[in-house]
Order: sequence, then C-alpha cells, then structure tokens
Amino acid sequence: MDDLSRIRTFIKVVDAGSFSAAARHEFSVSSVARQVKSLEDELGIRLLNRSTRHLSLTEPGRLFYERAVAISNDLNTAKREAASFQGNVKGLLRVSLRISAGACAIVPALPKFLEQYPELTVDVSLTDERVDLIANNIDVAVWSGDLPNADIVGRQLSPSRRIVCASPAYFARAGTPAVPEDLKRHNCLLFKAPTHADIWLFERDGVSQEVKIDGNMQSSNGIALLSGALAGLGIIVVHEWMVRSDLEQGRLARVLNDYVVRPTTVEAPVHVVFPSSQGMSLKVRAFVDFLVQLFREPGLGPAVQRSTKA
Repeated sequence: MDDLSRIRTFIKVVDAGSFSAAARHEFSVSSVARQVKSLEDELGIRLLNRSTRHLSLTEPGRLFYERAVAISNDLNTAKREAASFQGNVKGLLRVSLRISAGACAIVPALPKFLEQYPELTVDVSLTDERVDLIANNIDVAVWSGDLPNADIVGRQLSPSRRIVCASPAYFARAGTPAVPEDLKRHNCLLFKAPTHADIWLFERDGVSQEVKIDGNMQSSNGIALLSGALAGLGIIVVHEWMVRSDLEQGRLARVLNDYVVRPTTVEAPVHVVFPSSQGMSLKVRAFVDFLVQLFREPGLGPAVQRSTKA
C-alpha cells in the first residue's frame, strides 16, 4: 500500500470517527486498521488513541492530520487544474519552426490563432536545425525531411504550389512575361544550393519545359531573395505560402499562372512534429490543426495583367 493511500485512509478514519465507518464503502475494517497501523509504525508515533467505543487524535496525530488534509486538498486542486487542460487550450506552447516557414507564414498568422485561444501563450524559436525536442522542452516543431525514428510523431503538411512572382513596380518597369521563355529577358533571383541549378522547370498540358535563368542576385536564403523581390529587384520562384500575405496586400504579383512550376530536385516533405512520449495534448492538437489549415493552398486569385513591354 503506498503512502498516499494510507494517508487518505487515515483522513477518512478521523473524519468518519471510527474504523468501521471509514471502511463502510471501500475496505474491510481490518484492512483500514492495518493501513493506519502501518502508517504509525513507519512514523514511529501513535496517531490515534483507541478504545472500544471511541477514537481520538493524539497531539502528533492532530498535527499530522492537519498537514495531511492540506496536502490532500492541494493534490485534488492540482488534479482538477491538470484535468481542466483537457477541456481548454491553455498554458505555454513551445514551438520550433523552420526560419522561412516561421517568419513568412506561421508567425504572421498567429494573431488569429491566439485570438481563438486567449489562454494560450506561444514561445517561438526559429531554426533550420532539427533540435532535440525532448531535451529542449519543445512541444511541437516544423521540420523538413523524413522523420528520424518512432520517438517523433508527425503529420505531413500539404505540398505547396510554387509560383512565379515579382513586385508590381518591377513588372511596370521590365514588362510581364507571358510564357516561360520570356524569363530569359528578365532579372531572375536565383536560389543557390548544391541541389539547385540555374534552371526553372515548367509544365502545362503534360508538356515540360526547362528555362535557363539569369540575374544579378543569388542567395542560399529564401528570405533574402524574397526581400529582393519586394524591393523590385527581380522575379522569384517561391512557395505560395511564403508570399501569401504579400500577394493579398499587393506587394507582389504572380505571373505564368497557367504553368506548374516543378522543383529541380526531389523535395523533402515538410512535417509538423511532436514527441511521441508526450502524446497530442489539446494545445498541440490545436496548433497542428492550425498549421494544416494554414498550409492548405487557397485560391490564388487572378494573375497580373500582361504589359506590352515584355
């Protein structure tokens, strides 16, 4: 019998006034008496004065009873508070996000998410490294690539459509490409990485086309290229979710909407993940559902009108 069970039995005996009354609904009288005797033996003191008709607390028994009742009440309160998290999304949620997804898509969408869950606080870290979720006390993360082992549970986010876009100022100055071949006459901002080349791939009606592009800016950082595009420097190929708010606000305009833009290499899937040992709490579930909805591609609206300068 564990300590907590013996202490609770002792409290019941005192409150009920006898062993038989305490045992009425759950235990035998002998079982109740053994638990109290075991507690006294461990403490090395007598908690109760016993007679054939009456029980009374000894002085140390009274002190122990008062502290035991306080502890039991605190434990019940703690259990109720913990259980309340099953009915409400609340508390602190620690998340680790890939830099581009976090800065460009997830963090800008947090106000609406937190408006829905006003008792929740989100602690955000941005990194493209896969941090140890358990060691760093991370509740949920966004990773790129396959899941490493069974200790991590994940849900793949919807693959994002790539789009071709630039600022309205750039198109006003340089004209608007009508077909992929037109990109050869434009300043294209190139993502630089070992797995990426200066080739953009397009497909329409089952026909694929490669276009060799050129431009005066290249970077291994997608946010840097996005900043260049927003500043009117040139055209980029980018995930739709990365520029959704810029498209909605008119800071960027898309072109070549009739074409599917293909990656030059097989892309690693993007997952929202959490430690399997922690399970999917309500706050984690709410955040996962939020990300799934966020990365689900909406209608992209009309493409920019083609000018006569191209």
